[in-house]
Amino acid sequence: MKISVVVTTYNRPAALTTVLRSLLAQHQLPHEILVADDGSASETREAIQSIAKESTVPLHHLWQIDDGFRAAAARNLAVAAAQGDLIVFLDGDCVTRPDFIAQHHGLAEPGWFVAGSRVLLNPSLTEQLVDQHWPVHHWSRWQWLTQRLQGQINRWWPLCHAPGQFWRKAQPRQWQSARTCNLAVWRNDLLAVNGFDESYQGWGHEDADLAVRLIRHGVHYKNGRFSTTVLHLWHPENDRSQLPENVARLQHILGSPHTQAVRGLDGYTPQAVAKALQARA
Repeated sequence: MKISVVVTTYNRPAALTTVLRSLLAQHQLPHEILVADDGSASETREAIQSIAKESTVPLHHLWQIDDGFRAAAARNLAVAAAQGDLIVFLDGDCVTRPDFIAQHHGLAEPGWFVAGSRVLLNPSLTEQLVDQHWPVHHWSRWQWLTQRLQGQINRWWPLCHAPGQFWRKAQPRQWQSARTCNLAVWRNDLLAVNGFDESYQGWGHEDADLAVRLIRHGVHYKNGRFSTTVLHLWHPENDRSQLPENVARLQHILGSPHTQAVRGLDGYTPQAVAKALQARA
């Protein structure tokens, strides 16, 4: 099974560098890493080129024009370029621990998508680890417990591991838990529902929309908590001015039988993918 990791980013090269280094430190490396860039400036390209020199796996940079918050489109572009069987979605401010890929590999199962959890870091810890290049992806759970006791993270228990598989399938239709900061979906299932719906622009709910359509298509939710937790670097809240429109779109999907994205993966030709790669070469 080939695993492709899609990392979404926008104008935060220092955080992206921290995330990419955590992926290159995995016990089980992915087949490839694709940076889904929603129109970042040249600093991000330079950061990716620098990391690529030390990468032992293919690292691709897919860039689209900066035309507002278009994360759904950036992810679709990366999926269109991906070669893996399983696509693991990650945000460019979510640091992985060394067993992240191995855990997703172990949880992967046909007919299921896996949604993991996150631990939020506060501004002070985020600034220190990004500026000083702390290798926090190697920190033990006990080091993180110290950070929790100091109020540097919002919770500690998701960093622990829980055995067993049966309980992970207890709520197969729970779309609310799907977040693209930590989500694994089979590529064939993404193709079957036409990927993310690019009608969602601005922050919010394009991941929920995908989960609803996957479940309606017959793909179930599997709980990735206590296994795949990521470390979410602090950032100011995103602009939510378009959230009401996205909520309305999601409500429409919930009340309809649709499984296909209105504007999705079918809009990407091999030529469009090649152009996006060349733009950042």
